[in-house]
Amino acid sequence: MKHHALQACKTAAVAAAALAWGFAAHAQTPAPLADYPKQAITVVSPFPPGGGNDGVARLIAQELGAITGQSVVVENRSGAGGNVGTAQVSRAKPDGYTLVMSQTSVMAVNPRLYKNVGFDPLKDFVPISQITSAPLVLVSRADGPYKTLDDYLAAARKQPGVITYATPGNGTMSHLMGALVSQKANVKLVHVPYRGAAPAVTDLLGGTVDMLITSPASAEPMVAAGKLQILAMSHGDGVGIFKRAPTLKQAGLEGITADDWYGLFAPAGTPPERIAYLAQAVEQAMKSPAVIAKINSGGSQPVGSAPAAFKSRLQQDTTYWADMVKTAGVSLD
Repeated sequence: MKHHALQACKTAAVAAAALAWGFAAHAQTPAPLADYPKQAITVVSPFPPGGGNDGVARLIAQELGAITGQSVVVENRSGAGGNVGTAQVSRAKPDGYTLVMSQTSVMAVNPRLYKNVGFDPLKDFVPISQITSAPLVLVSRADGPYKTLDDYLAAARKQPGVITYATPGNGTMSHLMGALVSQKANVKLVHVPYRGAAPAVTDLLGGTVDMLITSPASAEPMVAAGKLQILAMSHGDGVGIFKRAPTLKQAGLEGITADDWYGLFAPAGTPPERIAYLAQAVEQAMKSPAVIAKINSGGSQPVGSAPAAFKSRLQQDTTYWADMVKTAGVSLD
């Protein structure tokens, strides 16, 4: 499964999103179940505060709090490229009170990179809703030496094993993207993993690393402030300040693409009626003009898919990234 497979996945996601939005136009606030929710709900973000995952988790948690009438609290449990917090939720009591806001890299990529991530994304979780869809972005300092991806790769050719790229962690989709760029461009880049995007952005601004591969949501504040510039995106479906950025294909790197999504999951075994209630609550949250504007401002498209559509998307992405991991030749302990 190569580029056309991901395009098919994206097409299916767009169709599912369109269907979801058709229903959302008529969505009503879900009626609470007789026994749920009766207490605070925890949404785990498996990355540190300040990154894209954390931002989307807090955005949705705030809306869900108002819709459910219960406190919805975000807890950051970072480590191992998102594996630590995600694995903890897989072992949580399946009662609808502990959820995880996860993403493509954790659910579809990490299980193919790590020998043991501590969870099976298809068996240990029930998908609730895909929240967003976005390309990955490659960014550098605006006042640095690299104004284009060609500049960056030219420097890497002159200094093999010296020029660096940062990512939010080992095993993330950003890590895999960097390995594919290194391979396709025939250059030796140095991977510098961080515990989330926020500290990586800080070090990029400080000149510790040369380039960062991350989500648009994580890079947008500094891009908007004129402190970071976009070298390339993994595909051309960007919005806002990312709309006209060059793609990897336009930069001469064929056969590399990626769709970075955030999505809400519950532990396997969570009662179906509670999953349905949460999915309806998310559907309602995704109608909010403030939520749509915030997601767009972060360079992402709002999705808000139903559980069945999100499950299908996860299955497709798992297959696609298994192929890409083999192509990149990356593995982690």
